[in-house]
Amino acid sequence: MSRKTKMLLNAEFAGIDAALKRAAKAAHLLARKTKTPCYIWKDGQIVDISTKQNTPVQGKRTSQS
Repeated sequence: MSRKTKMLLNAEFAGIDAALKRAAKAAHLLARKTKTPCYIWKDGQIVDISTKQNTPVQGKRTSQS
């Protein structure tokens, strides 16, 4: 059985994936807070993801009756 391991080309590349995910989440949250579009490329189309409710907007609370 062979196991493939990921070899980092450079120490700086180690955190790139996590940093990109944090930046994308921050951009999505900012777009939802300011009610501005946030576009991504998905399945060959440009999609506005700022209207989706996947990420809760911080600071806004809903009152329950």
